Amino acid sequence: MRTRTLALAAASGAALLATVTLTPAAHAGSAPAGTDLKEGSVSAAELLAKVTSCSQISNGKYRTDEETSATIAVCGKNGAVFWKADMDIDCDGEITAACNEDTDPWFQNGTAFETSAGKPLNAEKLPYVVVPSVSSIWNYGDAGIKGGGVVAVIYNNKVEYAVVGDTGPNKIIGEASYATAKALGIDPDPETGGAESGVTYILFKNSKVSPIESHSAAVTAGDALAKQFIQNN
Repeated sequence: MRTRTLALAAASGAALLATVTLTPAAHAGSAPAGTDLKEGSVSAAELLAKVTSCSQISNGKYRTDEETSATIAVCGKNGAVFWKADMDIDCDGEITAACNEDTDPWFQNGTAFETSAGKPLNAEKLPYVVVPSVSSIWNYGDAGIKGGGVVAVIYNNKVEYAVVGDTGPNKIIGEASYATAKALGIDPDPETGGAESGVTYILFKNSKVSPIESHSAAVTAGDALAKQFIQNN
């Protein structure tokens, strides 16, 4: 859980509804520049075509960083919620070579949701997304979003499936783990990396991967949920 003041802007200036245990799915291989890269069989273009307009379900809007204006709404769709924001890097959780107190000035050795063994998630290895802590703006649980829920993260024509793994400040949105950023070609450095804009997060309602730390299970679940999302919207 983050309580820090996010400083990406300054740094850059410088249905599978039940708990599931699923068979691993292979990552898409490398492809020529400009092509639509994806995990599973659903493309970024197919998903983005379904989130072109926003039916706001949040009571207000979020900031992308402490110093920015509140402009980001949580939007509702059939079977999912989504938002379009930036990506700040969450390195919290298990201490690793890339994620520790030396590499991340805001490092915390815990995550809001834990592995099946009751340990913090590994931000360096596991793609996960951070949801805002509960506030008067929005309560993620009331929207059917839970720890271990499946998220399709889209950036630069690539889809990366992740899980809901941590909670963050209650007025800031747009954050994901080191592993999520790296998989999408975003600089994963927790202090100076991230993306200023252009990231779409689609969170599938009432989904949950078990065990939460299995990325391959998230990909398999995500592919099925993405197909269902496209069919139902």
